[in-house]
Amino acid sequence: MQLTGKHQAGLAMLSIAVFLLSAAPLDLQRRIINTIVDRGALETVLWLAAAYGAVALMEQSLKLALNIYRGWVSESSVRALRTRAGETSRNADGATAVDTGVEIAVMLEEVEPIGGFTGISISEPLLQGGILVSVTGYMLYLDAGLALLALAFFLPQLVFVPALQLAINRRAQSRIITKRGLSSEIVNTAIGSGKGRGWIKEPINRVFSLNMGIYKLKFTMNLLMNLMHHSAVAVALGVGGWLALQGRIEVGTVVAIVAGMGKLNDPWGDLVNWARELSVVEVKYRLFVGAVDRLFSREKEQADEAAGLHP
Repeated sequence: MQLTGKHQAGLAMLSIAVFLLSAAPLDLQRRIINTIVDRGALETVLWLAAAYGAVALMEQSLKLALNIYRGWVSESSVRALRTRAGETSRNADGATAVDTGVEIAVMLEEVEPIGGFTGISISEPLLQGGILVSVTGYMLYLDAGLALLALAFFLPQLVFVPALQLAINRRAQSRIITKRGLSSEIVNTAIGSGKGRGWIKEPINRVFSLNMGIYKLKFTMNLLMNLMHHSAVAVALGVGGWLALQGRIEVGTVVAIVAGMGKLNDPWGDLVNWARELSVVEVKYRLFVGAVDRLFSREKEQADEAAGLHP
């Protein structure tokens, strides 16, 4: 945050601008459908369609600017972290193979997800949460009963998503530790003090197993979330269609609520992904700080010894 504070404010402003536009296309769709069903004027339909296109263009342009800005903030953070790790490595003499292996793993791989998360740390929950609130509010305004019935299918996700994410986090931490050990042994082998070629199979197979476990958990989570979404859409279509046939609700309202469910699916999934990345990055950042602190402590001890402060 010290490096990116003012840029986080800029990202937040762009995020707010995007989510404020998120409900407008739904309302324009509803008005177009109702005008067509009521056999309204063609001129009205064309003006509403043109307004829909203009809003969509504005929304997508703001998203483009937001994503490019996020990328710049993320890459700047990665560069700063690599510089910090590189300075610690360069200033430290007498490094062990374990230390060197950790430095390689930190500089080449571990800083990427940590710095990459910086670009979305604030703007992503603000953007996606704002879209969820604005679209949900609009759906409730149209028909509270039908909207609540459809939204109820999000509740089971509050149970299985955290449980699956916890299992993913444990495997992610084990993978980092295993890959650091792998880097250390590569350095040992390079200097002729390693275990020989036979050692490499076990950690590689361990990383493979951990990665496959993460894939299975992640895609199982995605499957369950998609099932909940499609169940909600089916209920909205069934109940909404029945109400429309009875004349108790407009066809455009049913279309808008179904479209709203579709528009909620992506930000909800993005928020889950953000929470997933946050929990994994927290683990990686703790390990990163621990590695840098350990290397810095070793450097300080060597400096003290050189100054005659240690016997």
